[in-house]
Amino acid sequence: MGTWRTQMLGILFLMCWAATIQAEYMKYKDPNQPVNVRVKDLMKRMTLAEKIGQMTQIERKDASPQVLKDYLIGSILSGGGSVPAPQASAKDWVNMINEYQKACLSTRLGIPMIYGIDAVHGHNNVYNATIFPHNVGLGATRDPDLVKRIGVATALEVRATGIPYTFAPCIAVCRDPRWGRCYESYSEDHRVVQAMTQIILGLQGDIPANYTKNFPYVSGKKHVAACAKHFVGDGGTQKGINENNTIIDFHGLLSIHMPAYYDSVAKGVSTIMASYSSWNGIKMHANRYLITDFLKKKLGFKGFVISDWQGIDRITTPPDANYTYSVQVSVNAGIDMVMVPDDYPGFFNTLTTLVNAKVIPMSRIDDAVRRILRVKFVMGLFDNPLADYNLVDQLGKKEHRELAREAVRKSLVLLKNGKSSKKPLLPLPKKAGKILVAGSHADNLGYQCGGWTIEWQGSSGRITGGTTILEAIKSTVDPSTNVAFSENPDAGFVKSNNFSYAIVVVGEPPYSETAGDSLNLTIPEPGPSTIQSVCGAVKCVVVIISGRPVVVESYVPLMDALVAAWLPGSEGQGVADVLFGDFGFTGKLPRTWFKSVDQLPMNVGDKNYDPLFPFGFGLTTSTV
Repeated sequence: MGTWRTQMLGILFLMCWAATIQAEYMKYKDPNQPVNVRVKDLMKRMTLAEKIGQMTQIERKDASPQVLKDYLIGSILSGGGSVPAPQASAKDWVNMINEYQKACLSTRLGIPMIYGIDAVHGHNNVYNATIFPHNVGLGATRDPDLVKRIGVATALEVRATGIPYTFAPCIAVCRDPRWGRCYESYSEDHRVVQAMTQIILGLQGDIPANYTKNFPYVSGKKHVAACAKHFVGDGGTQKGINENNTIIDFHGLLSIHMPAYYDSVAKGVSTIMASYSSWNGIKMHANRYLITDFLKKKLGFKGFVISDWQGIDRITTPPDANYTYSVQVSVNAGIDMVMVPDDYPGFFNTLTTLVNAKVIPMSRIDDAVRRILRVKFVMGLFDNPLADYNLVDQLGKKEHRELAREAVRKSLVLLKNGKSSKKPLLPLPKKAGKILVAGSHADNLGYQCGGWTIEWQGSSGRITGGTTILEAIKSTVDPSTNVAFSENPDAGFVKSNNFSYAIVVVGEPPYSETAGDSLNLTIPEPGPSTIQSVCGAVKCVVVIISGRPVVVESYVPLMDALVAAWLPGSEGQGVADVLFGDFGFTGKLPRTWFKSVDQLPMNVGDKNYDPLFPFGFGLTTSTV
């Protein structure tokens, strides 16, 4: 009898053990299962709260392990300037992100969060990262392969800090330089912007042959998920006013602002960010036709659509006037993940109420979560959720700085060379008795980098690692050449010093977004005074540091040479490389250079096109 009972207990134990083993096998945790199978298996296990958590992105400053667990948060971001500590190292970033990730992994289903950041010209929030030229300068290179290589380098530097997702590239087609984000646009010509979507393949990796069409793709731990932005028409607003209304017919929208999205979707871009702006009076964050019917259904985009920072709040005027309405119309329009970023309890509770009241259908929530999970599985986040130190040496590495220097060289556009074509000033001789370097931007790394560098709005001075243009000039000229620097010299000083020639570096101060909107587009003082006092007294080349064409027509006759250097970033040596003839000028204007702001908007192909320098213009020089 005892033996029989022992055998039965043994059998029951084995059955329970087998059942436990079977219960523990979850398809979504099996890397050998196809992505769609894993997504489906995970979704059938999720509660509404877990699904809404996946749709929620919060700012790092608002995140804590407890918040992540309590609200089942699916994503965290660093806004501009949001860092673990001033001058934080790559290891500091990795440690912070892993702390957050461990909290997410400790939840019931262990769904990893995805951390995003604006790495828009290199890993620009991070101290000592390589800062590449802003997009307007890259547009001047007309070199898609270069831009792809910049994508590869940027991905490595972003991954060095444990981050797998960047809110880049901006594929806006800026049609009016009065817009404060014009430097984030490669060109006024959609064909140039389309060519530059090669950066997506650099960031995410090359798509394998026979890969599912329009499906998101990220090639392992050395690449990052990209984000094409801002959908759609952000660069076409009235008078270039940020977040304003783009008034254009459907044909115009499709032919100017939409083409780069066709390329981005075809290249497997993982995410697309909605624009703050409106199209013919309808806020893009509330435009169901363009987000759902056109982007998701017609173009077949299979990644997720993310809102901009408080983008749903700004559906109403004033912002946040009716938050329930904003959540309802944005999610129903097809926004999948909401960059909240601060009031996550308000978003979580509002969306929960709307779903329970059947104002937002469960099918819409499931579509959003399916897309978010699809990207997380594709990029390997479930299988390798924690970052390590293996790539920390990639941050600001020498090869990446050399690549940035190459990009600077190729981005420079020579607009004038000599007061007559028979007497060019450039390239400058390296051996000269005494030369003058002048201007507010000659020895200011922050000004050289522009907005979206260390801080959201950028800053002045030595804000990160790099080489100023003055330092580059000093390291390039012959040791016997005396280089004098004066930020804003008077004419008497210039005349009395018998300089062989002068290099004047002036331009715009840093700015981003609405703070950069400008109706006059003038170079602020003392820039114009410096040009007049120096160029009126000695042979001079003027280098303009700006995110867009600016008013220069009245000063051009004074100058012997004029160079558009855009916002070159951390590697000022690239400017000296070309000024002194180690490399020739090759850049072509990515934007029309107007004579007067009264002409704006004015783009290539317009009637009455009468620019100071036309789109595509750029003189060339030979190497010495």
